[in-house]
Amino acid sequence: MLCVLLPLLVLATLSVFSSPPGNLGLIDGQLAPCPDSPNCVCTQSGDERHRIDPIAWSGTTVAAIERIKQTLQQMPRINIVTERENYLHAEARSLIFRFVDDMEFLVDQQSGLIHFRSASRTGYSDLGANRKRMERFRDLFTQLDP
Repeated sequence: MLCVLLPLLVLATLSVFSSPPGNLGLIDGQLAPCPDSPNCVCTQSGDERHRIDPIAWSGTTVAAIERIKQTLQQMPRINIVTERENYLHAEARSLIFRFVDDMEFLVDQQSGLIHFRSASRTGYSDLGANRKRMERFRDLFTQLDP
């Protein structure tokens, strides 16, 4: 019994005490690169393991941010933390252990793209959770009425 409870206690403790990483926000107008671990996806990543396609957008930055927020409201356990003119940061919590993943969005009106990044705060592998979440985000985003 202790062999089962101890790992669960460790996981729960990790999720409670995880703090936001220092690389959140824009760095020279870009989202932070993904770490070497496989628990991150980013539209601005140069390597295939972390790369995910951005969303094409032809509207205004204000409309894009509003649509991002509407989309996030349709997803479970998402909390918007920071909103700026062309940037949004949200936290996604896992259902059982309450692990936090950071989701970031950058609206690049000049290129007509919405870039995004989603990364786990703790652990090494997320078993594809960040990629699945962002693909789900893309599906919901494109289904919203313009």
